[in-house]
Amino acid sequence: MTAFGKLIRTTAFRLTLVYLFLFALFAASLLAFFAWNTRHLVTEQITATVNAETGEVSDIFSRRGLRGLVLTIENRALRPGANLYLVTTPAGQAVAGNVGSLSPGVMATTGWSETAYRRLDDQDSGNHFALVKVTELSSGFRLLIGRDLDERRRMFGIVAKAAQWSLLVVMVLGLGGGIFVARRVLARIDAMTGTTERIMAGDLSGRLPVGRSGDELDRLAKNLNAMLERIEALMNGLKEVSDNIAHDLKTPLTRLRNRAEEALAKSRTEIEYRSALERTIEESDGLIRTFNALLMIARAESGQARGNMDDFDAAEVARGIHELYEPLAEDDGMTLRVKAETALLHGNRELVSQALANLVENAIKYGKPDPVVQPLGAGASTDASRKEILIEARRVGDQVLLSVTDHGPGIPVADRRHAVERFVRLEASRTQPGSGLGLSLASAVATLHGGDLRLDDAHPGLIATLAIPARSGPSDRLAAQTQDVPQKAA
Repeated sequence: MTAFGKLIRTTAFRLTLVYLFLFALFAASLLAFFAWNTRHLVTEQITATVNAETGEVSDIFSRRGLRGLVLTIENRALRPGANLYLVTTPAGQAVAGNVGSLSPGVMATTGWSETAYRRLDDQDSGNHFALVKVTELSSGFRLLIGRDLDERRRMFGIVAKAAQWSLLVVMVLGLGGGIFVARRVLARIDAMTGTTERIMAGDLSGRLPVGRSGDELDRLAKNLNAMLERIEALMNGLKEVSDNIAHDLKTPLTRLRNRAEEALAKSRTEIEYRSALERTIEESDGLIRTFNALLMIARAESGQARGNMDDFDAAEVARGIHELYEPLAEDDGMTLRVKAETALLHGNRELVSQALANLVENAIKYGKPDPVVQPLGAGASTDASRKEILIEARRVGDQVLLSVTDHGPGIPVADRRHAVERFVRLEASRTQPGSGLGLSLASAVATLHGGDLRLDDAHPGLIATLAIPARSGPSDRLAAQTQDVPQKAA
């Protein structure tokens, strides 16, 4: 397709043609109305002049008779730019005036009419047109007084020529403006098209150009760039996940295979075979847990879990997690405590519970205090405050906070952003079992619910908090209504 063909097929050019047609139609209507008013005004002026003169001449005839009428007509007919005058007898013979010929039947009827005429002294053989009034006098005589319409015709011609030039200028400027606008829009669209082609070719770093005008194309480009950034982040995350899966799952799968080969090669008794199978099942369970965590993260990040959202109390979730993990914490020599108040949420209860459970598991796993060396002869002592894990559920403003506080080594500030990525295991946690997906799942669940995962210092230890927008409950509405009552009464 040629450049001109692309130009005329643009929406901007077509809209310009539509607006140009509408504006030209409006201008033509306005000029036609102006021309009609001008014509009407000139006609009224002629009518008023002829009526006044007809009244004067009729009065002269009534006072001075036919001789006075003829003398008056002859004198007025000799003036420069004189009107048309004609006096005829009852038989239709001309008595006085400056009219040489008229259209047939004009003098036969009284009143106003437009007629072709020719003056007595007119050397031009062509006819002119005039607006005339025929009046019947006493004794059957008839008087014609009229005015040439050449002035009205010239005025209308001036308006018509002005209309032609105006429409021509409008068309030229409109088409020029349409081509300019269409070329400007087409250039921006072509730039966007080039960027999208590079993106489709695999360059996800490409971004649409954004101008400084802030128009609708700039707003569209900004939104598309934000979408492209999100897509690039998801693709990079997918690539990292694929790489991490290939890297982190290779070791347990290899270990699983080696144990199976070792069992086949070395096991001789039923007890040895059973032990090998138990280790194989244990390793398989770890792989299944890893894949389940990956599936839950994928569901949270893709938004598929939004269909299972409902209202629930975050305090009930916190108490349920406390009841579930309290025995495990006690086995590791720690105290698991819960502090919960009513805080309504709208979301996926299963995912929120799983995210909070991951935070509690991390706290139990990494929250164990370092053993303290006691002096010889001193009795054994414990620092209960350093062994306590606290689960909290509370509402702060328009957010519900589900937090887990431990007194372990914590996470350095520089590593907190990196810690929520998939399969990331910091240096302090490499000796502990796990897949590095717990914080990733918690972060994805918080994002799904419009919140975020916060990691703060507990001095010592870590405070991991799920901050999720709160759901307004009946108590909130009742409190709001109670606050409104004094205002309405005042």
